[in-house]
Amino acid sequence: MSKPIAALIYDFDGTLSPGNMQEFGFIQAIGKTPGEFWKMSNDLAAGQDASDVLSYMKLMFDEARKSGIKLRRDNFLEFGKNIELFDGVQEWFSLINRYGESRGVRVEHYINSSGLKDIIEGSSIGREFKHVFAGTFIYDANGDAEWPGIAVDYTAKTQFLFKISKGIFSASDGKMVNSSIAEEKKRIPFANMIYLGDGETDIPCMKIVGMFGGHSIAVFDPANEKKKSLAKKLLRQGRVAFAAPAVYSKGERAYRIVCAIIDKIKADSELKSLSKF
Repeated sequence: MSKPIAALIYDFDGTLSPGNMQEFGFIQAIGKTPGEFWKMSNDLAAGQDASDVLSYMKLMFDEARKSGIKLRRDNFLEFGKNIELFDGVQEWFSLINRYGESRGVRVEHYINSSGLKDIIEGSSIGREFKHVFAGTFIYDANGDAEWPGIAVDYTAKTQFLFKISKGIFSASDGKMVNSSIAEEKKRIPFANMIYLGDGETDIPCMKIVGMFGGHSIAVFDPANEKKKSLAKKLLRQGRVAFAAPAVYSKGERAYRIVCAIIDKIKADSELKSLSKF
């Protein structure tokens, strides 16, 4: 019997990192504070009745140009190196991979974020992911950003779940993701998905994963009472199956929950195999 695959799908900001990724270098480079930048972004979105995500991407582009800063892939990768992570994140991936291996389950890690792919890939954990679904810019012949390429809002996030299930890693694909595939032929069934997120943009994904038999976990910064209250609310409303502090060390609540789900994925796989007679 082939090993079942468990897909751990993470939001990034507030889930693996305590802040927004733009706050670890870019905002300082344009001479703004995080509060100033996000107020400008929110005001732009409200004033134009525009997407929050496209508004922050435009603001990055405009403010970088005013400050004489080039927005290039190399610059984004450099900003990524400065990202701070929650306790235990650095060791988390190897811990969970080893646990899955000990149970006969193959573990894959994915990002599903409204942030920027190039910044995430430049972070110290960028190589841990099978694929990063996140926002991008289109670059001109000189390598300079000139237009948004992918803007990821909560609706786009749900699309990426279906791509992960079907093993599609192209952001531009709009055909295969909508094709009909029998559940048993999908690379990763929804029941084998574990979604970890912290915010409102994660709720549709959390709900979909749960509806199709997977498991969603609301994580929160243990130092942020507002985030803790939101996680409890999501749990109370049935949007998620579990809530845990964003502490990823061995033995902590998040670790124990994920290990228990991996055990279940293995047991379900074995029972499914035994049902064939």
